[in-house]
Amino acid sequence: MKEKILEKAGDMFLTLGFKSVTMDDLAQQMGISKKTIYTHFENKTKLVAACTHHLFEVISGGIDGICALNKNPIEELYEIKKYVMQFLKDEKSSPQYQLQKYYPKIYSEMRENQYCKMKTCVVDNIQRGLDQGFYRENLNVEFISRIYYAGGVIIKDHALFPPDKFSHAQLMDDFLEYHLRGIVTPKGRKILNTIINSNQE
Repeated sequence: MKEKILEKAGDMFLTLGFKSVTMDDLAQQMGISKKTIYTHFENKTKLVAACTHHLFEVISGGIDGICALNKNPIEELYEIKKYVMQFLKDEKSSPQYQLQKYYPKIYSEMRENQYCKMKTCVVDNIQRGLDQGFYRENLNVEFISRIYYAGGVIIKDHALFPPDKFSHAQLMDDFLEYHLRGIVTPKGRKILNTIINSNQE
């Protein structure tokens, strides 16, 4: 039951926002009593913390699975982007904004975990791209990996990129292309253009 509560709560939090969903809403959606939820989670804050951790583990596991395939590093980034997109729900609910505003400690821990995961993944991706001749030789790997992470955080900022003007799916596409065009060699550019063209068909 605990696993089912985590999955349903996570889905509702991402769809409606962390603040918007009440324990009553969750109980009603699941057809169970609030008492059952409180048996597994002491309060809503504990539930939110467990859900964010669970979601992070699920996404991290999926990313690890993609990285284990040892694809071309450019293709790998697009596969990861496609995988992460599955977890994005209604952008207007601003789940990240609500988490940051109402659960700042949980948000801070999540950001730290995301940074560690992203940095490891991106550094490895850049290093393989360098070794295989898809990325430029003179890259500062530490700089590029941090800039890439920071950019991924910034495009989720609704003050800078309001959802009524910017589709998050398009933002992710534009940002990934922006990142790659700055670091690819002519050899890498051919692969990048092929992927972009095939995505537009």
